[in-house]
Amino acid sequence: MLSSTHFPHSKGSTGLVKIIATYNLKGGVGKTATAVNLAYSAQLAGARTLLWDLDPQGAASFYLKNKAKIKGGTERLLEKKRSLANIIRSTDYPRLDLIPADIRLRNFDSELIARKDGERRVGKLLAPIKRDYDVAFLDCPPSMSLVAENIFRTADRILVPIIPTPLSIRAYDQVKAFFLDNDFRSTKILPFFSMVDKRKKLHSELIVEFTKQHPELLPTYIPYASQIEQMGIHQAPVAAFSPNGVGARAFQALYSALLDRTALPI
Repeated sequence: MLSSTHFPHSKGSTGLVKIIATYNLKGGVGKTATAVNLAYSAQLAGARTLLWDLDPQGAASFYLKNKAKIKGGTERLLEKKRSLANIIRSTDYPRLDLIPADIRLRNFDSELIARKDGERRVGKLLAPIKRDYDVAFLDCPPSMSLVAENIFRTADRILVPIIPTPLSIRAYDQVKAFFLDNDFRSTKILPFFSMVDKRKKLHSELIVEFTKQHPELLPTYIPYASQIEQMGIHQAPVAAFSPNGVGARAFQALYSALLDRTALPI
């Protein structure tokens, strides 16, 4: 992994970057694992891929062996004293770059509120580097905030992992209701089940019930698997250390389902 920041090659770029956000109002549902593994799948398929870790916890940055810190923090970005291009970092994977998290992202929402363009600032920050990537994944914090509203406007698709439990499904319903109440395009939302344990009767029953009521549901799921938990030990996407395991196969299936619903350039 290169230790210095770098700007990726732009030769042959179409400027048609797709922005895919992983989001849920509820934490602990597999959002970050999804962002990291789908970004890995995209770069493996040949796409110039960017992952922006917007969660102050910095788990995506940790999984990709990067320090969760931005010099100058988010305030300098919003003051236009730095650009995203200046803080992009390499990863161990040739076509996957990272914008790391920073603990100061916890203040991102209040910083956005203080600015006239706060509702659209995330999209404006991404605009100058769109031509240099085919796809960008945004790993979002689990909150309903101005940061979230920025992402709802900017992303082409919003992947929502749902654990098959009543509270997790309730959180999804709240997200969808927020979209409808605030005139966001709800067709952007693509839910899928995560951390599924088919041995649990409740999981199986809720999946069947939810599938009948939600045609937008992606036709695959991520199982509860020890390999996925081991991402923190290996600091790597599942397929990088266990390419033939159940976790790697599940994320590849999810990536294929995403391709079927989204005109990704790969």
